[in-house]
Amino acid sequence: MANGTVIRVLSTLDPSTPHTFINPNKKIHESQDVSTFLTSKAYIDIMTWVLQLNRSMFPLKAADNTIQTWTLKSDAIQYSAPVRQLQRLLSKLEDIIQEVPPDTGPRRFGNISFRRWTEVVESRASDLLNECLPADLLNRGSPDEGATAGTELKSYFLGSWGSGQRLDYGTGHELSFLAFLGGIWKLNGFPKTDPGVEERAIVVGVIHPYLELVRLLIKTYNLEPAGSHGVWGLDDHSFVPYIFGSAQLSPAINDNDLTPEEGSLLNAPDPAGVANAKVVERERQTNLYFSAIGFIYDVKRGPFWEHSPMLFDISGIRAGWGKINKGMIKMYNAEVLSKFPVVQHFPFGSLFSWDRDPNAPLPPSTVHTTSGPQARPVAPDSGHPSVAATRPMPGAWTQAPWAKPGASTQAVPSMGSTAAPWAGARREGVPGSTPSGATRVPSALQDTSSMRPGPIAPTRAPWSAQLQSSPSQDGNADVHTKAPWAK
Repeated sequence: MANGTVIRVLSTLDPSTPHTFINPNKKIHESQDVSTFLTSKAYIDIMTWVLQLNRSMFPLKAADNTIQTWTLKSDAIQYSAPVRQLQRLLSKLEDIIQEVPPDTGPRRFGNISFRRWTEVVESRASDLLNECLPADLLNRGSPDEGATAGTELKSYFLGSWGSGQRLDYGTGHELSFLAFLGGIWKLNGFPKTDPGVEERAIVVGVIHPYLELVRLLIKTYNLEPAGSHGVWGLDDHSFVPYIFGSAQLSPAINDNDLTPEEGSLLNAPDPAGVANAKVVERERQTNLYFSAIGFIYDVKRGPFWEHSPMLFDISGIRAGWGKINKGMIKMYNAEVLSKFPVVQHFPFGSLFSWDRDPNAPLPPSTVHTTSGPQARPVAPDSGHPSVAATRPMPGAWTQAPWAKPGASTQAVPSMGSTAAPWAGARREGVPGSTPSGATRVPSALQDTSSMRPGPIAPTRAPWSAQLQSSPSQDGNADVHTKAPWAK
C-alpha cells in the first residue's frame, strides 16, 4: 500500500479451484469493437501487467538511503528457474533462424523465408512449450473439451513473432508476448517473491532477450513494420522498451512511494543523448530505452530528428525521465491498446477475457476508435481521424483532446509539427523546432502506477492535435502541438 492507495498486481488463478479454459478467438472485427475491448477484463489485466512490470524497473531506495539500480547487466537481479526456462525457449527460436536462412533473391519488402520460419515455429510450438514450461501448468484444464492452459498460452506465443503472411512485425505482436508472459503469471508459473523481484527478472531476463531476438528477425528477414505510422510514430516495431527503459532512469522509490511524475535518477544520461550516436552506443548496453534507440541507429540513416521526429521531440523534455515514463504509459494506452490496426488480431480466451469489467464505465457513444472499418458510414467531410476511445479518468468522460469545455468537437485542423503530446519545447536551430516554453503542463498530473489501470486519459496522436499559434523570435506566427493537459 502506498500513501493509502493499493498498488495493483495481476491476479493469479487459485490452483485448487476448477477453471474452464477457452480456445482464444478474434473478437475485434471493426473499430467500434475496440471501445468494447477498453471495457473488458482483458484490458484491465493488460494495463495492470504493464504497470506492474514498469514499477519494478524504477531504482529502489533502501532504508539507509542507498539506491539500487536495475541495468541490463545488473548482478542484483537473480533469475528464477521459470525465467531461465523462458530464456532457453528464446534460444531455441534463435537456432531456427540458422535452419531457415533468408532467401538470396532480390526483394524489396520482406524476405519470403520468414514465412518458412513461422511455419517451423508453429509446427514445433507444442513441443517447445512442453520442454520449457511445467507440464502441470500447461495441462491444467480439460483436454477432452479441447482447451487447456497450454491452448491459451500457445495462441499468444504464436502471435508474438510477426506475421508470416504479411512479412511484418509490430506492437500488436509485442502485445501478444506480454500476454504470453502475463498468462504464465496468472497460472502461477512464476515464484512468489517480494514485490518487484520476479517482475524485474522477467523484464531484464525475458523481455529484453525477446526484443533482441525480434530485432534479429527483423534484420535477417527484412520485416516490414506492422501498423506503423511511419515517421510520425514513436517506433516502427516496438513500444515497451521505451516504457521500461525510462523507468530505469527515473528517480528512486521505496515500497511505499508512488511512481514519480518528473525528475531523473542521479547521473542518468540526459534524454537529449538519443541524438548522440556515442551516447547511444554506450547506454544501449545497460538500458532498454537506449537499446531500442540503438536499433534505430542500426537500421536507419540520416539525422535522428529527421527519421525519428517523435523520439527527438521527447528528448527535449526538461522534466526528466519520470515525466517521459508517465507519458509513455499514456501513449501506450492511446496508440497501442486503443488502435484498431494494432489490437484487431489479439485473441481472447479465459486468461484475457472479452467479458466486460463490471467496474468499467460505458464508453461515450459519440467517440470511436480510428484507422479501422466502421459499422456505419463516416461522413466524407469528417476530417482527420478522432482520438481513440480510451477509458476516461475517474469522474470525467473521455473527450477529444482538441474539444474545448462546453463546446462541441471540431474537425481537426491540418497537421503541423510532430511534437509528442507531453513533450516540452523543441530545440532551436533544428528544422521543425518551436520556441522554448511552447508546451505548458500543470504542476501535478495523476499517477498511473498505483491508480486502477484503465481508466487512463487519452493521449493525442501528433496528427490529430489542436494546433495553436505563438509568436516566434522573428515576430512571425509559429505552430506547435499543444499537450492535452495544457491550459
